[in-house]
Amino acid sequence: MSLSLTPVPRALLRDDVHARLRDAIVDGTLAPGEQLRDVELAERLGVSRTPVREALLELARAGLVTATPGRSTVVAPLDPRAIRDAQAVVGALHALAVRTAVPLLTAADLSAMRDANAAFTAAQRAGDTDAALAADERFHRVALDASGNAAAVAVIAQYEPVLRRVERLRFASHEGAESAARHERLIALCADGDADGAARLAEQTWQSLGIPTTRTTPIEQDPA
Repeated sequence: MSLSLTPVPRALLRDDVHARLRDAIVDGTLAPGEQLRDVELAERLGVSRTPVREALLELARAGLVTATPGRSTVVAPLDPRAIRDAQAVVGALHALAVRTAVPLLTAADLSAMRDANAAFTAAQRAGDTDAALAADERFHRVALDASGNAAAVAVIAQYEPVLRRVERLRFASHEGAESAARHERLIALCADGDADGAARLAEQTWQSLGIPTTRTTPIEQDPA
């Protein structure tokens, strides 16, 4: 196992363990097909097995890990069907949030979107995929926060990591430049008060992610 996370205080609960494992899957530290043993993870993170097991259940519901009865839990492959499902849900909810947010966006919000896109563009040019992903997340978070829709935020948080794995591949290529241009168009629509146009573009942004044409089969594991 290539996981190299630093230990976390024992007081941290499932959410913290979940976030660390989620991020390790998204950034590729934990690779598709890799075994996830709760005992090893608990030791590496400095927590008991309980929050690790709970976190793995959450990750399974989000489609990031695959658990087969009688076999080891493994990091899920990039599954085209799971990606399409996540695109439909995440895209629709981002559109809802943007449509709600547009009349509420302040000059400071628009400035924050421009700053995030500038950081995204700079990260792309520097070949810093991690920074590009972080800037992209800040960009989209502005409208989510402005919308005040806690339900949309919660559902997006569950399924968006599936798409972040695909975005990592996209932002590592020349296609990332298209995202910066799309961000600029979204900012312009928001500034013009075009809620419907901004919502359509927001949804198209998530639908535009390329879907792998082949499915990676999880590595067969011996019964645990």
